[in-house]
Amino acid sequence: MRLGLNLRYLGNLGAGAPPRESARYVREAERLGFSVAWTAEVFSSDSVSLLGWLAAQTSRIELGTAAMQIPARSPAMTAMTAATLDLLSEGRFRLGLGVSGPQVAEGWHGARFDKPLARTREYVDIVRMALQRKAVAYDGEHYCLPLPEGPGKALQLGMRPRRRHVPLYLAAVGPANTRLAGEIADGWLSVFFQPEFGHESVTELRTGAARKGGDLQGFDVVAAVPVAAGGDLAQCADRVRTFTTHYVGGMGSRRHNFYHQLMARTGFPEEADQVQKLYLAGRLRAATEAMPEEFLDRTALLGSADRIADRLQAYAEAGVTTLSAMIFPDHAEQGIATLRTLAEAMDKAGVGD
Repeated sequence: MRLGLNLRYLGNLGAGAPPRESARYVREAERLGFSVAWTAEVFSSDSVSLLGWLAAQTSRIELGTAAMQIPARSPAMTAMTAATLDLLSEGRFRLGLGVSGPQVAEGWHGARFDKPLARTREYVDIVRMALQRKAVAYDGEHYCLPLPEGPGKALQLGMRPRRRHVPLYLAAVGPANTRLAGEIADGWLSVFFQPEFGHESVTELRTGAARKGGDLQGFDVVAAVPVAAGGDLAQCADRVRTFTTHYVGGMGSRRHNFYHQLMARTGFPEEADQVQKLYLAGRLRAATEAMPEEFLDRTALLGSADRIADRLQAYAEAGVTTLSAMIFPDHAEQGIATLRTLAEAMDKAGVGD
């Protein structure tokens, strides 16, 4: 199992991280031997700009998007961006994609959220076609290139990409989307992964891989895991509590919240409903207090290096191949200390690649 780092969104509001602080974390992660740093986007900072900036400040650590939003860009634009970032990083880029959710897709990007699995399949087809410098002619249900009865023609990427096969990952929460990742991607980006239920997710990935006559050999199972190191377990849990509550309670509508559904189907249905009810009613503090510590402990790495090491063994045994830390420090020195504690715990666990 390898270590990674998931960066927070940039900004100076709320939980936004200063750019130079993010860069410092990535440089430290590179020094500690982490394999990859990921950038994210929803409707705050974008994932691409920060990654290009980080490529100029690093030399070994791989750099990935977790995840670029499919509704935000045409597949051709994504292929252009992937080729450019792979060139700038000298072959260190990983392309993570995700469909986001209906509130962001339709409310922010003005893109319909209908048939997300079929749309993702076509999108990935076109991205790979473009990166291979094929003339992009595609007749799908959701994408048609060139547009019929118009002046457009099938074009090919106007640069030679450093690699024609950039590793492609899908961010997926639900079972059907997880199966799709196993079928068409090189890796799976997960969140709130619980080792106790890991076999269920890995089974979905294997089912997807079997559709194309393959297996999970070489497939990267990435778990983005909140990490809070320290001697007081309750205080560590509190440092990740707001993040988890925001996703379960408010990252989507009452009907469409994939994180709420995940919490519910992994043993906490009543608690998930209560957190969401309070959050959507505007009672954010009460929602945060309602988040059970047991769920936080299952989905995060909390406590001392020894305790984190024990949990790292469980993630490795569950099939995780890259564990990417999400850190929530009060200041930069605490963030650096958290990365160092995680690296120490990895050594103690003896599960490093």
